[in-house]
Amino acid sequence: MTNRASRLASLAFGAIVVIAGCTSPGATTGPTTGGQASGPPASGGMSQPQVPSGNVTLSGAGATFPALLYQVWIEKFGEAHSNVTVDYQAIGSGGGIKAITQQTVDFGASDAAMKDEEIAALPAGTKILHVPTALGAVVVIFNLAGADGSAIKKLNLDGDTIAGVFLGKITTWNDPAIAALNADVASNLPATPIKVIHRSDGSGTTNAFTTYLATVSSEWKDSVGAGKEVNWPTGDGAPGNDGVSGGVKTADGRIGYVELQYAVVSGLSSAAVKNANGKFVAGSSAGVTAAAEGAVDAFPDDFRAAPIINGPGDDTYPIAAYTYLLLYQDQTDATKGQALTAFLHWALTDGQSEEKAIGYAPLPAPIQQKALEELHRITTGGSPIWPM
Repeated sequence: MTNRASRLASLAFGAIVVIAGCTSPGATTGPTTGGQASGPPASGGMSQPQVPSGNVTLSGAGATFPALLYQVWIEKFGEAHSNVTVDYQAIGSGGGIKAITQQTVDFGASDAAMKDEEIAALPAGTKILHVPTALGAVVVIFNLAGADGSAIKKLNLDGDTIAGVFLGKITTWNDPAIAALNADVASNLPATPIKVIHRSDGSGTTNAFTTYLATVSSEWKDSVGAGKEVNWPTGDGAPGNDGVSGGVKTADGRIGYVELQYAVVSGLSSAAVKNANGKFVAGSSAGVTAAAEGAVDAFPDDFRAAPIINGPGDDTYPIAAYTYLLLYQDQTDATKGQALTAFLHWALTDGQSEEKAIGYAPLPAPIQQKALEELHRITTGGSPIWPM
């Protein structure tokens, strides 16, 4: 195992909790300037945001979905700018929205865009920017020994079958609905009971997965619905993507849903899911890229994109979602605001090249450009930190 793979595995199975500092509104602090953030400018000839020269610590919290990617970014950015420390606490999208609302972090993170009511709950006068950073696949992971005792590594599942399992209506692995989709292993599917493991915390991964279930199943839509938290009809809860992957790995017969990379580092198999074109597609960065490129024209002006469900195309994976960093539009600490802007610029340029290698999909070029332009809206004391 490579050093990076070892690090990713330790992150996936350990608590990704580091020092979480606090940011409270106060007087604006004047920035100090140093080198530029690496990476190309947002558009031809445009200057890049400056990295402050003094020591700066940024604290963030939120989604577990992109935590592996963010840790790689933090390490890479820190190698180039050792004076900037970025501490990220992976506590789930719901926790990230709560933290940014309560102003206990410098930035939040969520795989689900903030709802209107969540924006309305922000302190008076506070404006939040949604900056997309990456896309990922939500995959259905399973741990299953066949009737002959050997591990079953490949399964096809469609929307009706996945909904039936998570509704608690398909209860054994040799159910005819599963067997019908898997002729190659149908005779080896065991009568093992199916045990669902789902998220116990507010989660953008859950939002994407339940949005998919509500799309493919009217029964799910009417009885459970979609969101960061739902009342699950069956199964046991676990916190974070790492908690779900760990719960599925614990015992035979278990099934759950996680961001793709957590399946990879855990060594768990994930199902190929039937897409809108009738093709069974395994989760991959390529499948997510196909979904994102097919939905570019639908990307909203306020950046609050819904999960990309059942996009067209033979190669499109049907459960994909953007993940966001949430930040205060007006930064009360100018030096921190400057460091955050520089870090985000790096993430949206050089950092994009890190994504495919660890199971994420980089932003489509038009969305990357929109995100870079959004950085010009970050202000301190009402003045842009990175002017046009």
